[in-house]
Amino acid sequence: MSDVSAFCRLLPGAPESPVLLHVPHSSRVIPAAVRDGIVLDDAALERELDHITDAYTDRIAGRAAERSGVRPWRFVNRLSRLVVDPERFPDEREEMLAVGMGAVYTRTTHGEVLRRAGDDGRPPEGGRVPEGGRALVDAYFHPYAAAMTDAVAERLAAVGRAVVVDVHSYPSESLPYELHGDGPRPPVCLGTDPFHTPAGLLAAAEEAFAGFGGTGVNSPFGGTYVPLRYYGRDPRVTALMIEIRRDVYMAEPGGAATGPGTAALADALARLVDVLTTG
Repeated sequence: MSDVSAFCRLLPGAPESPVLLHVPHSSRVIPAAVRDGIVLDDAALERELDHITDAYTDRIAGRAAERSGVRPWRFVNRLSRLVVDPERFPDEREEMLAVGMGAVYTRTTHGEVLRRAGDDGRPPEGGRVPEGGRALVDAYFHPYAAAMTDAVAERLAAVGRAVVVDVHSYPSESLPYELHGDGPRPPVCLGTDPFHTPAGLLAAAEEAFAGFGGTGVNSPFGGTYVPLRYYGRDPRVTALMIEIRRDVYMAEPGGAATGPGTAALADALARLVDVLTTG
């Protein structure tokens, strides 16, 4: 596997911890070579990053790790999701292709052109990936997925189970790209998978995050991230997505963290980690 340390990082936890906090969308960093393929001017790109970045989620996960009784592992994307989105399917299974936001985005949150046509990584008829998108998928998406798969495999080997907790945020008002933006937008949305999210995991998260004005399930965003090697196959890998509505802890869009939000959310996440660690 190629060296992925420049764009994703595994931060060690306790050897006995099964918990892996996954932070895929907190960065605004775009390498210069990738920036050249984005058609937005600098000001428009900054606005798009304000809307699309899950700001401060790395800070929330980091503080949670520090406050947990048994430190969890953390897997953090060091690049913006505008480079590649590691949580998308890299093929026709991805429903967000309908709005130009597959593994490689061609459209912005507001439906504007982000990349030149053909640079979306989507296989056209016959299954051949366009050159621009294929280069990004090969350089970033596949190595990231392999590294995350290895991190889960290490937890399975060490502890016999792995619990992936996806740490995200989302805007208080829906954006045009959202396919399911008409439903409830609770302070904390919990994304689940019918195979990988047992009832006890969901209940523990509901209890941990009860103090922020309510939780909801799979609205406006559903599902959770599991490496494809294990997806739908290995019940030892459990997973949950935590989507925090941004007005709970920051000024929107892309503004400063406000009030006690990030600290309080980190403490809640730490409580969840402690429950998950003890099984």
